[in-house]
Amino acid sequence: MTKYYQWHQSPLGELLLAGSGEAITDVHLRAGKYLPEIRPAWVPGPHDAVLNQLRRELDDYFAGRLHRFGVALAAQGTAFQQQAWAFLAAIPFGETRSYRQQACAIGRPNAARAVGAANGRNPIGIVLPCHRVIGADGSMAGYAGGIESKKFLLKLEGAL
Repeated sequence: MTKYYQWHQSPLGELLLAGSGEAITDVHLRAGKYLPEIRPAWVPGPHDAVLNQLRRELDDYFAGRLHRFGVALAAQGTAFQQQAWAFLAAIPFGETRSYRQQACAIGRPNAARAVGAANGRNPIGIVLPCHRVIGADGSMAGYAGGIESKKFLLKLEGAL
């Protein structure tokens, strides 16, 4: 699969956006914990329609005009990760859930740490809103983009 990519400036710093030409596969903060290596097979995609749609949606999101992304997604992960990420997509804008709530919702009530690890490996940050998952006590437990980025996103959405 050919992967197209662009860098996009955001209030959190540069974001690496990547996709297949039909769907988004990656959104990562340049300063994030799991920034993938841009491989030689990746192609700069300044004219890729899906990446450009994502850029517009991100700009609208950061400007407070967008509450739900509409761009097609194709996150690659294990079956368990896919379950965890599907839960993320269902958390409404401006709301949070705990890791325990997420674990229970996917039928794995004793897997709060495992869902936390799956969220940490979420390849489509911001769009699949892992920042909306917090500790049961309200703590900002973990975020691959950094706790300050998580707080920024939650404040932007009015959840903090």
